[in-house]
Amino acid sequence: MKSMNKTLISGLVAAMLIGQVVGCTGMTTREKHTAVGATVGAIGGAALTGGSTAGVVGGAVVGGFIGHELD
Repeated sequence: MKSMNKTLISGLVAAMLIGQVVGCTGMTTREKHTAVGATVGAIGGAALTGGSTAGVVGGAVVGGFIGHELD
């Protein structure tokens, strides 16, 4: 049951982050790529580590860096 709650909360947080990215129309392309990369990285980190804080933050950092470097 705890695992299901973690998954649900992670999904809701991801949906909120994606909503924030969509709402930022004044962002440059690089800023959008960074935000999307961080969001996808956080979701991936949560999925791979079972929702651990280190996995989410690590995934967000790596995803944000990769998104920033794409242009």
